[in-house]
Amino acid sequence: MKDGVNGVALTVFIIFFLAVTVMGFYAARWRRAENSDNLDEWGLGGRSFGTWVTWFLLGGDLYTAYTFVAVPAAVYAGGAAGFFAVPYTILCYPLVFTFLPRLWSVSHKHGYVTSSDFVRGRFGSRGLSLALALTGILATMPYIALQLVGIQAVLDVMGIGGGSNWFMKDLPLLIAFGVLAAYTYSSGLRAPALIAFVKDALIYIVIAVAIIYIPIKLGGFDDVFAKAGEAFSAKNPDTGKPRGALATGPDAQWAYATLALGSAMALFLYPHSVTAVLSSKSRNVIRRNTTILPLYSLMLGLLAMLGFMAVAAGIKVKNGQLAIPQLFEDMFPDWFTGVAFAAIGIGALVPAAIMSIAAANLFTRNIYKDFLRPDASPAHEAKVSKLASLLVKVGALVFVLTMDKTVAINFQLLGGIWILQTVPALVGGLFTRWFHRWALLAGWAAGMIYGTWRAYDTPSATQDHFGNTNLIPFIGEKGYIGLTAFAVNVLVAVVLTLVFRAAKVPDGVDATRPSDYTADAGDPGVRTELPPATAGAPGGH
Repeated sequence: MKDGVNGVALTVFIIFFLAVTVMGFYAARWRRAENSDNLDEWGLGGRSFGTWVTWFLLGGDLYTAYTFVAVPAAVYAGGAAGFFAVPYTILCYPLVFTFLPRLWSVSHKHGYVTSSDFVRGRFGSRGLSLALALTGILATMPYIALQLVGIQAVLDVMGIGGGSNWFMKDLPLLIAFGVLAAYTYSSGLRAPALIAFVKDALIYIVIAVAIIYIPIKLGGFDDVFAKAGEAFSAKNPDTGKPRGALATGPDAQWAYATLALGSAMALFLYPHSVTAVLSSKSRNVIRRNTTILPLYSLMLGLLAMLGFMAVAAGIKVKNGQLAIPQLFEDMFPDWFTGVAFAAIGIGALVPAAIMSIAAANLFTRNIYKDFLRPDASPAHEAKVSKLASLLVKVGALVFVLTMDKTVAINFQLLGGIWILQTVPALVGGLFTRWFHRWALLAGWAAGMIYGTWRAYDTPSATQDHFGNTNLIPFIGEKGYIGLTAFAVNVLVAVVLTLVFRAAKVPDGVDATRPSDYTADAGDPGVRTELPPATAGAPGGH
């Protein structure tokens, strides 16, 4: 471990950071529509992105600091069980191929901006829509927090922040907040869409170099696995059990499988995933992307391998989130360390921007307009959403400053517990109207209460609640808490639907028709991309 500030790496990092910040502000003029004062433009990029832009946007949206920091940190901490993220990204794409095109079609047919817009229209229930909006916002904040933790990790390793003074310790988070707030407010979804090109290019370059260069320096993959296996077999003095394993044992397989399945079900339900999907210009763009995005799973598998390399390299850190940044610091030349750190930092900025936009859209459309200002104009909606995006980031800072950051993957898994409770209403609603709206609301409440209680009741070595120092946090004795809470949710929804149907309790009005779920760009009534600005107008091409 190097002492002091790594000046060369910091300089390279700052250059890239400043470059993408400039791009973020420039994005306000990129492919700008003639009328930009509405959520279709600010929050969905004018619904104009094709296959190429959507590929990078979804990649930038889904493969985040969680990918570069939290997953290999989980492998570093306990071994192969951290690879659960690889099968879950493989499982999720066949699942989402079945429902995302339907969500795109009905949303463009009716002008829906959020998943809660769809639920309100499908079930005729503002209460159910509100429940899903609050869940989406709540689940997004710890996910944004995870991105900020990634930025803080690389700055700590470079020698910036992490001191005993509380202000200096959290200064990187405040800097990230300021940069995110400024260009997100200015450019909306176009900012992360444009920056995603740089982010993905940097990540692929760093992975390609790391997966070849680091094993060579460590004596080859044979030595990497041998050293990692020896380290994992050593007993933890606190528990008396081995630190981890190169392969999951029989007693961990059910937990591994349920966590992978639950995470796969949750991934594309997050508001930022839905926002990226609805920003595309046709149904076929979504179908094509769900078939080619699994290529990112290969990248994720290679990234997870870095956890083994950090163990083999003898990296010793108290906070596992610093393991991979420290590995880069020790193995790479200083200038390329800066490139690698920039990849992590930008890989955190892009999804954090999309997440804050998506959560802001939920607040504006499904809380503010539905309950506070029904007559809000499109321009007023856009203004409120911009301000709400700032507040969401403040909420994320609260998560970072109050929760245990030593196992940052907790942030994503906690959000997964909550977002899984939207499956019956959102995914179920795309295929059937059988569920009663009140039963769905009761099931949602049961799942949220049970899942939050179980998560709250999970201690760690550093805090009493919402934390676990085991490799896979929030795993109960019989599996992932999120999946168990989802089962409770479905059971309550099914039973109460039968009761309400038998009692002939009035149901809401369905604003959609069967043909809406297969509509595509060019069909009558389908909302297409906004017209671009003229050549002489601001933001023109």
